[in-house]
Amino acid sequence: MARYVLGIDQGTTSTRAIVFDASLEVANHAQEEFPQYFPDSGWVEHDPEDIWGSVLSTSRTALARAGAHAKDIAALGITNQRETTLVWDRATGKPIYKAIVWQDRRTADVCEELRAAGHEAIVAEKTGLKIDPYFSATKIAAILDHVRGARERAERGELAFGTVDTFLLWRLTGGRVHATDATNASRTCLLNIYTGAWDDKLLEIFRVPRSVLPKVCDCACEFGETDPEVFGAPIPIRGIAGDQQAATIGQACFQPGMIKSTYGTGCFALLNTGTEVIASSHGLLSTIGCQLEGQRTYALEGGIFVAGAAVQWLRDGLKVIPHAAASGPMAQVADPAQDVVLVPAFVGLGAPYWDANCRGALFGMTRSTGPNELTKAALEATCFQTHDLIEAMHKDWSEAAGTVLRVDGGMVECDWTMQCLADILDAPVDRPTILETTVLGAAYLAGLQCGFYPPPDVFAQRWALDRRFTPNLNASSRRRKLAAWHDAVQRTLTTRSRA
Repeated sequence: MARYVLGIDQGTTSTRAIVFDASLEVANHAQEEFPQYFPDSGWVEHDPEDIWGSVLSTSRTALARAGAHAKDIAALGITNQRETTLVWDRATGKPIYKAIVWQDRRTADVCEELRAAGHEAIVAEKTGLKIDPYFSATKIAAILDHVRGARERAERGELAFGTVDTFLLWRLTGGRVHATDATNASRTCLLNIYTGAWDDKLLEIFRVPRSVLPKVCDCACEFGETDPEVFGAPIPIRGIAGDQQAATIGQACFQPGMIKSTYGTGCFALLNTGTEVIASSHGLLSTIGCQLEGQRTYALEGGIFVAGAAVQWLRDGLKVIPHAAASGPMAQVADPAQDVVLVPAFVGLGAPYWDANCRGALFGMTRSTGPNELTKAALEATCFQTHDLIEAMHKDWSEAAGTVLRVDGGMVECDWTMQCLADILDAPVDRPTILETTVLGAAYLAGLQCGFYPPPDVFAQRWALDRRFTPNLNASSRRRKLAAWHDAVQRTLTTRSRA
């Protein structure tokens, strides 16, 4: 009998695989970083073969460490970096270009042209999104226009598009399945989130041929089986969700009004709005939070492009911290008299500002500013940006007011950052016992589909608190810090206006 579920989390800077047992406890895991490519200012790419190789190696290692074989796995679930765009040859399975990552801003000018042509209103009405380089649609067109003959080949049905989940599903099934789930599809700017179907008008606006698109399925679904050569025997693939939606599921945010925020390369806060689409007036996105048995649950989302990536920059770029775990202790001993503010707009700013062209800036430095102060500024920037997202949610939907924030992801291991977050939000922050809620959500979807795991209400009862961080910063200090942050942001924006 099957004893486990395998969860694959293909993220922006690393891939992890976790084997969960029948009680949703971690049996074993593996993680592997892979290269990032920055061929031009604001451009970010991945080699699809690096992605595929890391998925194979981490999955096989996790299974081996758990003492498990393919026959022991009830189902496999996939979660992934969303919006990252791949196009490949249907006959060979080989990508025709590198993966253009969600952070990539190369299509900023194209987006400006589309906005100038008056398309923003209809795109927002149908997708809940903005016309922005962040989303997949302009990335698809960029690949088809850049690679010689690609657009003609796509029109002939020779090429396939996919976000990372779709590419992995294609590879895992030996090219037999070209599909995605509703959450990933909703991040392309091509899906009507009210109907759950690809939209012809959007395809026309973004110049994307329907022939390249995958089938859209529920998050828990019969996605096929892995090719026997991948793991030695077939494993049913039963769950797929984009990373932020998967984390929302892993955090058991099933009730309208619940909010989670995930801190990885970027930071993404999702507010469950139930079966109602809430159109944001304050720079947030409306998106599909989950789709089960054809029933869509929606969410308001705010996305920060750079969170943990700022710590990675301090470590690998400036080399001022030895490792990510040192960031909290260094921030703790930073000079409290220095108000250094980092606006980490390395690839522009996301919600609620939406400025693709601005770039990172540091304010308030003195001759005595050093690694500790820079590190503190990087961690505080994540907290300030989260404040802006939660504030926008409260303005858009009154039912979000007073909600406790559930957090997850690598950065939340840092107590200093989480206390700072509670102080800046002036609200409780709950850290669960299982921090890898993204891959937990994917595994849960797969196990739910095959009957290995219980229904959502029972799963929610198993959510366990590790620690609650409560605010202890006085109001005047909070206002002063936020005023300095907002002043720095306004000085950084190229548009000089708030979305």
